[in-house]
Amino acid sequence: MRGLSNYRLSCCVNTLLQTFSATWELGDLLDKWETAGVRADGRNIPLHLKRVLMAMRSNHAQPAPHRDFLHSLDRNSFRLLTQHDADEVFLAILNLLQQQMDDKPLALEIQNLYKISMETHLQCLECASVQTLTSYMLSLPLHVKEDHDSLEGCMTSFFGYQELRGINCCFCAKCGQKTPSKKGVKLLSLPHILCVHLKRFRNCGGYTRKLDCRVTFPEIFDFSETVKEAFPSDFAQNDCKYTLHAVVVHSGTATFGHYTAYVCDRVNQRWFYADDSHVEPVSWQDVQSAYGGHGRHTAYMLMYRRGSKEEGQQPELSG
Repeated sequence: MRGLSNYRLSCCVNTLLQTFSATWELGDLLDKWETAGVRADGRNIPLHLKRVLMAMRSNHAQPAPHRDFLHSLDRNSFRLLTQHDADEVFLAILNLLQQQMDDKPLALEIQNLYKISMETHLQCLECASVQTLTSYMLSLPLHVKEDHDSLEGCMTSFFGYQELRGINCCFCAKCGQKTPSKKGVKLLSLPHILCVHLKRFRNCGGYTRKLDCRVTFPEIFDFSETVKEAFPSDFAQNDCKYTLHAVVVHSGTATFGHYTAYVCDRVNQRWFYADDSHVEPVSWQDVQSAYGGHGRHTAYMLMYRRGSKEEGQQPELSG
């Protein structure tokens, strides 16, 4: 595993590149992309991402070269010498892959790797009529309580029904006006790579603060057993077990912080901690230190792969 030097406040991007490298399925798909006829445009995110991921897989001891990728992000409005939000940059990179790859079927395969399909139900509490909307996300944004919480608790809250009243009332076509309603979300399909975003930042009185509260997460969990309320009665997908393979960690405050990563090696299934160019082996107990707590570094994004650890070692995607 190769480190990445911090170049003009690049810790956020360095950390995401480590998680992309640990998500070998993404690298395998980019390797299929024929780039011989692609113009070496300084703005081309997929081209520079393919190159840096290939460099990170090499056996050189020194930090992998990634300045061209950083400059390509800068030319796409993610400026160097600026602190960025990891989830925002993650989603932007995936969207730029869709926009800038000339092989659209392959670009769609990359999107489908992370695509969470869901259906939102909105039931009017006055006339009981129901509106539905089908959509998708590339990361699952979970609200974090301000005291002790868990991944399972965050998911239960996300997929539980919520009543919308007062200023949150929604328009009901049958009633012809805004009415109180009940909102719920159900999963239509789960992705091969599940990205979870723990929303630790809150806007309070015009300024942003970070929640350092403890949020536990398992190394392995089964969606169908942990969050049964997330599934409709006709859900057809059988394999809902996920194994953690990367954690994006944030240290510091909302306005002044630093990103690092824990990643699990594909071959020997050992965990490593990457802090820019410094990389060291760690244990699962060390990864658990990212649960958080006052004054500690905290998990901000979790990357889970569908299947067991043994299945994660195979070179082919399942399902």
